[in-house]
Amino acid sequence: MRRAALLAATGFVALLGQVVLLRELSAALYGNELVLVLALGIWMLGTGAGALVGRAARSDRALEMLLLAGGVLVPVAAVWCRAARPALGAVPGAFLAPAAQLAAIVLTLVPAAFVLGKLFQSAARRMIEEGGTLARAYAAESAGALVAGAGVTLAAAADVSNVQAALSCTMSSAAVAAVLALPGDRRAATAAALAFAAAAALLAVSPALDRRTTGWTHRDLAAARDTPYGRAVMTSRAGQIAVFQDDVLDFETQGTATEEFAHLAALQHPSPERVLVRGAAAPAWAAALRAHGAERIETVEIDRALHDLVARALADAHAAAAAEPAAAAPEPAGTAKSAAAAGTPIAASETVTFDDPRRFVRRASAERAGYDLVVLATPEPASGRTNRLYTREFFAECAAILRGGGVLALRLPSAENYWTPSLVRRAAAVERALRASFPRIETLPAASLYLFASDAELPEAAALVARRAERGIDSPVVSEPLVRYLYGNDRRASLAEAIADAKVPANADGRPVCYPYSLMIWLSKFHPALAGVDPLGASSGAARAVALLAAVALTATGLVARRSRARAAIVVAFAAAAGMLLDAVLLLGYQSHRGVLYQHLGLLLAVFMLGLACGAAAVPSLARRARGTRVVLLAALAALAAISALVAASFGAGALPGLATAAAGLVAAGAFVAAVFAAAGLGARDAASSAGRLYAADLAGGAAGSIAALVAIPLLGLAGAALAAAVLALVAAAWT
Repeated sequence: MRRAALLAATGFVALLGQVVLLRELSAALYGNELVLVLALGIWMLGTGAGALVGRAARSDRALEMLLLAGGVLVPVAAVWCRAARPALGAVPGAFLAPAAQLAAIVLTLVPAAFVLGKLFQSAARRMIEEGGTLARAYAAESAGALVAGAGVTLAAAADVSNVQAALSCTMSSAAVAAVLALPGDRRAATAAALAFAAAAALLAVSPALDRRTTGWTHRDLAAARDTPYGRAVMTSRAGQIAVFQDDVLDFETQGTATEEFAHLAALQHPSPERVLVRGAAAPAWAAALRAHGAERIETVEIDRALHDLVARALADAHAAAAAEPAAAAPEPAGTAKSAAAAGTPIAASETVTFDDPRRFVRRASAERAGYDLVVLATPEPASGRTNRLYTREFFAECAAILRGGGVLALRLPSAENYWTPSLVRRAAAVERALRASFPRIETLPAASLYLFASDAELPEAAALVARRAERGIDSPVVSEPLVRYLYGNDRRASLAEAIADAKVPANADGRPVCYPYSLMIWLSKFHPALAGVDPLGASSGAARAVALLAAVALTATGLVARRSRARAAIVVAFAAAAGMLLDAVLLLGYQSHRGVLYQHLGLLLAVFMLGLACGAAAVPSLARRARGTRVVLLAALAALAAISALVAASFGAGALPGLATAAAGLVAAGAFVAAVFAAAGLGARDAASSAGRLYAADLAGGAAGSIAALVAIPLLGLAGAALAAAVLALVAAAWT
């Protein structure tokens, strides 16, 4: 019972710490889920190294101190993660170089992961020596992780900050270590009690601690809050207020981007009476759109906390302008004229709905809502959360809620003078997605690339200038000369030609084409030559070479496995790789469908752990009935391949998972991977000595699977990556 409690506490601390640190990395590395997949792989490598390197801890005190150290390292790593960019010399607001980013991720995750891996190896070995099994140890750890995952999900919904969750990790490990140490080891119990008291004291001042550490990367911090969708931060300096989500700029009060986009979008329609806007800066949009005669302006925003920060920013900007009128002109984006900016209720014709934009649009389509203009004021498609609003499927849903002659408007970050091949290809992927539902597309290059889509002819410069005059638009940002310049300069025609010539598929839910091109755009900031690389090039010799090398490596590994004492470890590693690749597909598929992975990450990881616990616990009785472990191994690998193929077929048909479907897939994947691990442990000649080796193989395979997901999902799409997981499972079955 003592060993089971220790292993359950290990799983609890490991998963809670993992979620806390993954959230910190998401905020520090601009919310890209592919970075989270890489981070999961690094966590597994660190845990596997801890299980494999060095001797197992033998004494009870050593085990208790390992548990305490793992809990203490989580908040320490979270603080380091927030300090990483300034510590590694990054200019505020700029990216770290790729090597520095990798170093930041490794230093954030590996220390705690290594300690917890060592703890599992040692505690599992002690359990086996005392008459237990490796399967039981694995199940106990997974059960603790399940509790942690459910708890951290509830904590996020209850507005518990990530700093508080990190300190709770220390308090949990200290409490369990103290209870296990008493009454036999008062020194260890005292150390654990002191750690608990220190964490509790920091918890009492956690708001100040959260603010201070966030201020390391936002020196003019005005407010910060962890929301179910990310970290929202507001800064204020010299009258300018900026709002960030996961450190990506979402809105700022002294820029002209919102006003320019709003006027250009509204001018596309002859009479935009009913307008839908997706974006956090509702008051600023409303002020500009009312000038075009909009009678009903509806805004949909998924994150209420982020919206509240923007509303507060606008109110503060208006108050500052009212206090210093001489310094307030010219006003940006109509902020001073907005009722919400002035702190008064939004008028009846201006409504804000807090909902997932895609769910809102589907419901509006079912209700046959008719909009004249839909504006997508959304960050660039560099993550699953944002890419899902640039796909062929979402554009079709938007087309269904537009009246005849209605206009869909969106924008992409661009370069005003030189367009790299990656920028062109990403724009082309979005344009192809639009063209599937709209016969008329206008691409208008400016500081941003504006894309307007409709089922009717879109106006040229003369019509826009006439509408501007008729509506009495007196905006210095969108002046008559600017309109004529945007439509008359030669870049418009050359960019349209380049987009038409680009050989790229449409951006889609199941195949997020914008991912690899966004990655190339980002990498080209450090290595400019990469801006010309086409990662999706069908005739790429490099792609064929990588596929050939992978086939040779799999074949060679299979030949070695059949003749090696390490065959069981290799089979476990490949099963774990297949399972992790399938997990990544399900997580990113859920993000693409619902956009709330940050909120439900702990829950989804927890249900995966539930699958692990159930799979590991069921294996001993199954092995007895089957009179051996080989049948169990083959059945588990075949089932893993089958569920992966089913996911591939489902995603290929365009059916992305909701929460229940994603959870069911993760439970199944976890159960089959754990069954392979547990069966391999039962079949080992020396279960105690093989525990660390098999656990390390399991984690190394999982890490390899997460890294494979970084390549497979952008290049093959979600369905192709799931199919690759099925192939890995079948190859492992062939070696068993």
